[in-house]
Amino acid sequence: MTEIDLAQAEADALIRLEKHCIENPGWDFPVAGASISVPLVSADRRENFFLDITRGRINLAKGSYQSRGRQVVILVRLDFGGQPHRNPDGEEIPSPHFHVYREGYADKWAMPVPQESFPAVYDLSRTLDDFMRYCNITRLPLIRRGLFT
Repeated sequence: MTEIDLAQAEADALIRLEKHCIENPGWDFPVAGASISVPLVSADRRENFFLDITRGRINLAKGSYQSRGRQVVILVRLDFGGQPHRNPDGEEIPSPHFHVYREGYADKWAMPVPQESFPAVYDLSRTLDDFMRYCNITRLPLIRRGLFT
């Protein structure tokens, strides 16, 4: 994806903005190797966002939940079931791990998943709900969840 450098205050404001799903035909939770991008809009309709849900091709426990603003700016991402992440300073963060936009680095820094916001990170369905709450998505998309969600 193309990188757009935002000031940290602007990125933080975008993360905090209330987001609504306005097109709600319903989406199926992705099967192995698939992904969906759900369009969202701010409550004042001035900003557009996406909620991306991606699943691993072979390992069903691998995937990511991601919130994007300005079409291409990754604001928040939760990676699970995959490899550790190496931060720019060389520190390795095991999976699952959490990315929040950082000025000058975009989504290149990871940290341990905040337990207070994601108490059941290995429950993909509950964690999706927690992720949408963390990203302030208040009018939720209808995501049909299957047997392995």
